[in-house]
Amino acid sequence: MNYTWDLSILYTGFDDPEFSKDIASLENALGEMVKFADSADRLGHRDLLDGYISINEKITSLANKLIIFSNLRYSANTKDTDAASNLGRLMGMLSAIAAPSAKLSKIIAGYDDLEEIISESEKLSEHRYLLLNIKRDSKYLLADGEETVFAKMNISGASAWSDLQSSLTSSVSVDYDGKKIPLSSARNLAYDKDPTVRRNAYEAELKCYDSIKDAVAFALNSIKLQVLSECELRGYESPLAKTLYTSRMRKETLDALISAMEEYMPVFRKYLRAKAKALGHEGGLPWYDLFAPMGKNDKTYTVEDAKNYLLGIFGKFDTELHDMVKCAFENGWIDFYPREGKVGGAFDCGVPSASESRVLTNFDGAFSDIVTLAHELGHSFHDRQVFKNSVLNQDYSMPVAETASTFNEVLVMNEAISAAKDDSEKLALIEGQLMDACQIICDIYSRYTFENSVFESRPGEFMSADRLSELMLAAQKKAYGEGLDESFMHPYMWLCKGHYYSGSLSFYNFPYAFGGLFARGLYSKYKKEGAAFVETYKTMLRTTALSDIEECAAVAGVDLTKREFWCEGLQTIADEIEEFCALVDR
Repeated sequence: MNYTWDLSILYTGFDDPEFSKDIASLENALGEMVKFADSADRLGHRDLLDGYISINEKITSLANKLIIFSNLRYSANTKDTDAASNLGRLMGMLSAIAAPSAKLSKIIAGYDDLEEIISESEKLSEHRYLLLNIKRDSKYLLADGEETVFAKMNISGASAWSDLQSSLTSSVSVDYDGKKIPLSSARNLAYDKDPTVRRNAYEAELKCYDSIKDAVAFALNSIKLQVLSECELRGYESPLAKTLYTSRMRKETLDALISAMEEYMPVFRKYLRAKAKALGHEGGLPWYDLFAPMGKNDKTYTVEDAKNYLLGIFGKFDTELHDMVKCAFENGWIDFYPREGKVGGAFDCGVPSASESRVLTNFDGAFSDIVTLAHELGHSFHDRQVFKNSVLNQDYSMPVAETASTFNEVLVMNEAISAAKDDSEKLALIEGQLMDACQIICDIYSRYTFENSVFESRPGEFMSADRLSELMLAAQKKAYGEGLDESFMHPYMWLCKGHYYSGSLSFYNFPYAFGGLFARGLYSKYKKEGAAFVETYKTMLRTTALSDIEECAAVAGVDLTKREFWCEGLQTIADEIEEFCALVDR
């Protein structure tokens, strides 16, 4: 078994002749797009639509392959200058078609007979959602030349600031126990069974941010100002309105979700105080014990253990999921262990050209690492479903992006809890699930609150690192309330979370709450419907790239605008909190 991923499905390296060949092919395809746009006014409606789909399929296939390879190389080693250079080069190449793309989109948006033409062609009908969204999105397009300028400026703007944050947080060293360790390794110590290790690692982590906080604050300020400027130029009411629009999600759905979360916050604070009491703290729980393990579940796992554990659970759910996970472990899909230069956290990246995925984790042997693998491989399973669509019909929006991943987590945790041998093991597993649930409800709510406050503040002030920390602490107090010890919180959560550092993707926080609660609702349906649900589930995942969120959920019989649906999911967590409190009392 390989412990680093195999990228040869893309290229053997930047010196691979195929990489150079595809660069040249992409340059030619981009040139074709420019010529096609120049002749667009002379084309009939059907010919233009057919040509538009054809040239975009070619560009998307080539660009995806080249960019994915460069991104994966960079993520595995942020000191890989070739990867960084090629990413910049590719972004520059693609910026050349911003104007012709905008021109073609405006022409298509002006077709009064668009739906009629689509209905007359099987190929166009396959891309109906894409084409109708072009018409819908046209009101937010800039003038052709402005789109080109914006695309080029973004390379040295938000994109560059994002790379800076990634580079600094992946390369900074933490002075811990007389040696220097990567930030990702220090953060992993939050799960250690020794309370002294947890607290010392927390304090060492906070201290390490002093050397990079000012630079990262500049990055965050610059990115958020660019987002605000773009929203103003394009006509979006706000960054949140833009996020909801590009997510194909109605405000009523977000309002129902947030309202339900706020109602259940006191229940999560009850859990936190119960955990604090069980760990010997008076009052709220200090941040360094948020991830403290409880009960008897201190077993460490090898990668091989993780593989066998997941296969045993997923095999009961669906053969396709089982076989995909087996392939992922055995065929170099996963980069497992932390190392210097490797980015922290975990992610999945679909590779459409190979109908596979690649997964990055920082595996440390805890049970939580198995859950993380389940989560990321859920993304891979989602990828697998949308790969059944055409290459232009494979993108899905942020909120549904966390559905399959969290569904996998629920499968794993519920199976593990039901198989617990005694109260001590059951406590460990339930607490592990509640720890994650607290993250996707309380911590996500704090991140959502923080990002709102940053966008509100940025027009009138440049926020220093200290000011950003103040906003972060205020958001944490609003979310966690008396559940946390205010003397030991985490003022630098704005710095270490890469989700804030994107010029094109704001509010990557509430989708985790959405995915977590949506997955719990889907799991309840699975328990009621059994095997018959599995195909509905896969169809729904495939539909995420072909419809708005509310329509996608309707495939599974769910109305997302109803607050009651979200409360049902939250109540299942509340029931687990009651069981947790009873277990710690015993």
